[in-house]
Amino acid sequence: MIEKYMKRAIDLALMAKGRTSPNPMVGAVIIKGGKIAGEGYHKKAGTQHAEVNAINSAGKNAKDGIMYVTLEPCCHQGRTPPCTKTIIKSGIKKIVIGMVDPNPIVSGKGIEELKGAGVQVSTGLLEKECKRLNEVYIKYITTKKPFVLLKVAMSLDGKIATCKRESKWITSEKSRERVHHLRNEVDAIMVGIGTVLQDNPNLTVALKKGKLNNPYRIVVDSELKIPMDSNILKSNLKSKVVIATTARSDAKKVNALKEKGANVVVVENDNQRVNLFKLMDELGKMEITSVMIEGGSELNSSALESGIVDKVIFFIAPRIIGGKDSMPAVGGRCVEKLSDSLNIHDVNVDRCGSDIVIEGYLK
Repeated sequence: MIEKYMKRAIDLALMAKGRTSPNPMVGAVIIKGGKIAGEGYHKKAGTQHAEVNAINSAGKNAKDGIMYVTLEPCCHQGRTPPCTKTIIKSGIKKIVIGMVDPNPIVSGKGIEELKGAGVQVSTGLLEKECKRLNEVYIKYITTKKPFVLLKVAMSLDGKIATCKRESKWITSEKSRERVHHLRNEVDAIMVGIGTVLQDNPNLTVALKKGKLNNPYRIVVDSELKIPMDSNILKSNLKSKVVIATTARSDAKKVNALKEKGANVVVVENDNQRVNLFKLMDELGKMEITSVMIEGGSELNSSALESGIVDKVIFFIAPRIIGGKDSMPAVGGRCVEKLSDSLNIHDVNVDRCGSDIVIEGYLK
């Protein structure tokens, strides 16, 4: 019975998906007399937290109520005041928490403050679901690195382009629309220079409804081959373009790109290529909490080999391209033993238009 209130809190939190970075998504529901007296969610970083919005929604009915909240309330002064103080002042008699906040400055301290003020505290209700809700936040707050999603659109036989490098469009229109929804939820999209040279993409969000959140566009380009008239550099979102390169790049071109408004990040090289593991450190410093890789065969393989990928989503079209010269979804080295292959767990399979979509985790 009580799970339905936490499920409602999770649904509320999801209403702000892609809008709260670098903060977590949080939902809260206040129950009094067996009915919902108030509810709220964290809408955007810098705005009031879910608990405060729920208390404001409940008004005087918050007193002696029970709050269900997906994440441990904060107890420190950040962009907004600590939620624990507001909860105690409101007269909430009990709080049910989905998961403890992994942030070291909060973890357990919010719970102890509430208990110290006489508030009954229960934790762990739908904990797995609450952790899945904030998988991006958990990764970022504990490692200072972004959560990385690898997206691949391929044929049934694992190809992302023909031998002539034709790739538009392998998957269905519905799948492409779903990818734009994913773009709308992440902080950044990352491609390799090969994709820029071949397709000259914009890497923006194109949706008919809702508020658009055009993410950072990251190009991995170890030698700065990117043309100065690329679509990425022509947009009005230049300050959200990141070119990741190495010390091998030409200083004049670095300056020219900076003059266009791009952020040029020089990263340690790995076999003459951008070290992707080190790049994640740099992106973390920029408060980029999530990255979706939409690369070609080589970037996909490099990302997997470097160990930066947390989750994969494969859109598989019911078509066979064939041919040893067509482009595989994942290039790079070939493993000799199946025991050396990468296993995906917590797999989910569904349909999108005529395509099959497979999601799962590497870590």
